[in-house]
Amino acid sequence: MEFRLLGPVEASDGNRRVALAGSKVHTVLAALLLARGRVVSDERLSDLLWGWDPPATRNAQLYTYTSRLRKSLGPGADVVRRQPGYQLAASGARVDLFEFERLDRSGRTALEEHRFDEAADSLRRALELWHGPALSNVTPHLAEAELPRLEEARTNALERRLEADLALGRHQEVMSELTGLVGEFPVRERLRAQLMTALYRCGRQAEALRVFHEGRTVLADELGVDPGTDLTATYQAVLSGELTLPAMPAPATVRAAVRVRPPVTLPPPSADFTGRREEFAELCARLRPPRGPRGPFRARRMLIAGMAGVGKTALAVEVAHAVADEFPEGRLHVPLRHEDGTLKDPATVLRQLLRALGEPGTERPGGPDDGSASLDDLIHRYRARTAGRRLLILLDGAGGELHLDALLPATTDSAVLVTSRSRLTAVPGSRTVVLEPLGTADSYALLAAIAGRTRVEHEPEAARGIVDACAGLPLALRTAATRLAARPHWPAARLARRLADPALRLEELRAGDLDTGRTLLTALDSMPAAERETARELAPHHHGTVTAADAAGELGLAEEAAEELLERLVEGAVLEMAGIDAAGRPHYRFHELMRLVVAGPLGCRGGLTLSRAS
Repeated sequence: MEFRLLGPVEASDGNRRVALAGSKVHTVLAALLLARGRVVSDERLSDLLWGWDPPATRNAQLYTYTSRLRKSLGPGADVVRRQPGYQLAASGARVDLFEFERLDRSGRTALEEHRFDEAADSLRRALELWHGPALSNVTPHLAEAELPRLEEARTNALERRLEADLALGRHQEVMSELTGLVGEFPVRERLRAQLMTALYRCGRQAEALRVFHEGRTVLADELGVDPGTDLTATYQAVLSGELTLPAMPAPATVRAAVRVRPPVTLPPPSADFTGRREEFAELCARLRPPRGPRGPFRARRMLIAGMAGVGKTALAVEVAHAVADEFPEGRLHVPLRHEDGTLKDPATVLRQLLRALGEPGTERPGGPDDGSASLDDLIHRYRARTAGRRLLILLDGAGGELHLDALLPATTDSAVLVTSRSRLTAVPGSRTVVLEPLGTADSYALLAAIAGRTRVEHEPEAARGIVDACAGLPLALRTAATRLAARPHWPAARLARRLADPALRLEELRAGDLDTGRTLLTALDSMPAAERETARELAPHHHGTVTAADAAGELGLAEEAAEELLERLVEGAVLEMAGIDAAGRPHYRFHELMRLVVAGPLGCRGGLTLSRAS
């Protein structure tokens, strides 16, 4: 048997992947594996499954979950009842976490003994066992208990691997990686010192000093501390010129050092990404090659659809980073819309892609493409550049199938991840994942992750009011939480009171570049005039659901014509489906924040005029 914890929790028996249903069964398996053969008590399992609020039937449900797990695993492993709980018996099973720890220990020992080639190899193989955030399909209670320890172990192994690479003279090879990691972990001093070392050895002394000063500011602002001994020593070494180049590496290492790095234009993943466990697991599973002996690398096209502000891009970026190892020849992110929400011309996007793929002079006057190339020529060059390359291409904000068609690679080597407000049904070989607003538990978790868990727990009624006002929209929750985080002197109740007033809500959901109302307005503005007018007519009067017959009466249209307009608003993510009644008639509704946008001054293009408290 083989078990995986460093990504989605999975089990396989030879070439057979064990089918496990639901986060509860995955949680039980993960808890038993993490116990390393010890008995896990019923109480501990209950805490990991339900937290502080277990059901009255918890013992019966525990029995059900363990029985399902035992049946699914088959003869290769057994879930044994041993008082006061359960134990996993799986003799000879391979667990990726245990293999990671073994390789990490080996690499650490080799590093301490200055066997840098062995250290780099062991640590690289250890890190390759990770296939995304660990435990990504378990309950939040287990993830909260175990994930910080696992992520810290991974980051420590990554720092040691980078130390070995720097000792081998691979400063140019790791430069881009270190830059991204310092952005992701700004207060980790070891990573910052390593980036300074790489910059200095590449002849970029001024940038190395700037990295130190930026780090000193971040440490003071976020933690109230000065740089530690190692980071300060690296700073002094840069000033005194003591970070000399290492001895010339072996020929094989030299060849590796000059190898062209693959193009990577993905933004960093969000530090507070929350929820979407099922969608994340499905997208990762479908973007990765199948388990067992690998056949031809197949093209995969995944679409993430949902209303503006629902978190499509955040999920897509999280997934792209999780499956990055499967696409060694590049991971590209291309926004398909301008900042005002209008679609970019396909030729503009193709030039951006070609430039990222290494075509020199693209979109630069006097270069091979000065802007005069035809769309057909750009498509031909793009498909030639992507042919035979294992690339992951994230096309962010697609407007329709025709707009997207020119941007799809023509071969079976690359994977494409698309975000769109519309459900694009005519993209060949695609599968769509639709994002709904977050549930209550994930909404609280996102609010706490940004504003601070202690603050949210200290004012539960205010937190509930903020969550209710944001109606599960991640952008709104992020905006509200950002405002709280920036104002530690505010009681959360102050923001909750203002959000409770519909007349003030959109004005309060603005913070810096985050503007919930303006983002939602882009969906309305992208619709034709007839659909915009329909939405503005209906929004002030419909807090609940509306049928085509209701709309026909209000708009003075035939019911079929009204239903056609409503369906187009659903396709544009201005309306959402609310179900079908007993007579077979579809019901529609506005998300509450979208309704406020459409019915208010923004929807009438008058702009917000309310003053906002500082």
